[in-house]
This record gives sequence, C-alpha cells and structure tokens, in this order.
Amino acid sequence: MNVLVFDIETVPDVEAGRRLHDLEGLSDKEIADVMYHLRRQETGGSDFLRLHMQRIVAISVVLRSRDTVTVWSLGEPGAPEQDLVQRFFDGIERFSPTLVSWNGGGFDLPVLHYRALVHGVVGRRYWDAGDEDREFRWNNYLSRFHTRHTDLMDVLSAYQGRAVAPLDQIATLLGFPGKMGMSGALVWENYLNGNIEGIRNYCETDVLNTYLVYLRFELIRGHLSAEEYQGECQLLRDTLAKDNKPHLNEFLQVWGAA
Repeated sequence: MNVLVFDIETVPDVEAGRRLHDLEGLSDKEIADVMYHLRRQETGGSDFLRLHMQRIVAISVVLRSRDTVTVWSLGEPGAPEQDLVQRFFDGIERFSPTLVSWNGGGFDLPVLHYRALVHGVVGRRYWDAGDEDREFRWNNYLSRFHTRHTDLMDVLSAYQGRAVAPLDQIATLLGFPGKMGMSGALVWENYLNGNIEGIRNYCETDVLNTYLVYLRFELIRGHLSAEEYQGECQLLRDTLAKDNKPHLNEFLQVWGAA
C-alpha cells in the first residue's frame, strides 16, 4: 500500500486581494497588509486569512511505497503554483495512496481545492466518490470519516473541535523534533525575502513530524507490531542520513537527542 503524507505552506494571494478589494497600484506587501487588516477587523483580532485568499508556495510529502520511504518538496523552488498543485493531484492519479495529514481536512485540502479551481487543475482520481471506481464509494478522499484520507488531528481528537491539539506539541510529547527553524507565521516574511528554500525545508520537517505521528498511530491501532514500528523508524533514519541534507541532518540530530 502507498502512503502519502503531505503538508502545504501558503502566503496571501495578493492577486485575489488586488482584484476583490480594488487595490491596483499597491505593492504585494502593501496589499497583504490591507488583507491582514481587513481580516482583523472581520474577526476581532485574528489575521489568519480565509482559505480561498491564500496561495500555495510549498507542498512537501513523505511517500512510503514498497520498501522505500522518500521525503521531498514538489516541483523546483519558485515553480509556478499551478505546477505544484498539478504535481500533487498527478501523484494521487499515479499511486492512489492513502493520504495522511495533520488538519488536512480543515486546511490543506480545502486550499488545494480552491487553487485547483483557480488554475483548472484536473484530479480525476481524487474527486471520484464511486462513479468511476466502485471501491471509492465506500472509501474515498472526500469523506471526513473515510481512511483514504487520514487526518490525524481529526481522528485523534475524536472529531471534537475542543479536543484538537497542535502538531508541534504532539510530536514533542512523542519524542519527535517538532517545529524547527520557522513557523507558519513567518512564511510570508521569508517569502518576501526570497527564502523559498527555507520555506520548503521547514515544510519538509513538518511533514516528517506528521509521518512519525502516523507511524505511532499505526502502532496503537495494531497495524504495526512493536518490531515493525521500530523498523519503520529505522528505515526513515537511514533514508534521511543517506539524503545528507543540512535540514534533514538537523532533524535527525534533534530526534536522536530526544
């Protein structure tokens, strides 16, 4: 079975802000400032933008397939958003994986839906709810309670909003590295400074935390034995060591020190 763990990073969709709020003549930063200001007025304090007002700048994934595990970010640094979104849905078309996320049902997937809509990205397999493949009638990517997309935050909180927990805290409680080097609140600043590589690296460490929590989840529901769980963790350690990238080496070092 193929498992695809994913995470996205977003920035304000300044083109949407320019169009919807008639902000011609302003810089991207000025438009984003207006968008954040309007959102604070709307919410009474929070400047977290509505999902259709966000643009994807990074999609990072962990793919567990056959006897390998791989972590990477889709597309080249600075690739057009449409290319990133298309690659995500193409991967589902190719592998029909179990998707795994942390709050993917509440954030990542709705954002991907809106961006696919904006760019006209086709994801035939993803949107199937049983019309083309009868098996998808009983287990598809769209239903909240189906496991073809496993939103760990949703499942572990028993679908109770008051019980949800941040990924960073859960990962840290389990002895995993948690947040490293950045946070979602700093992505826009790093994007303005041209640090796309840093954003992608941060996204990759986030998706690694999600994958490790998923392995522990597979252990507690009896899908992995204790020995198999340790084997999966070791396979990931070996893979990251072989990749020998600075941010992955740091992840390994923090993980080993926990």
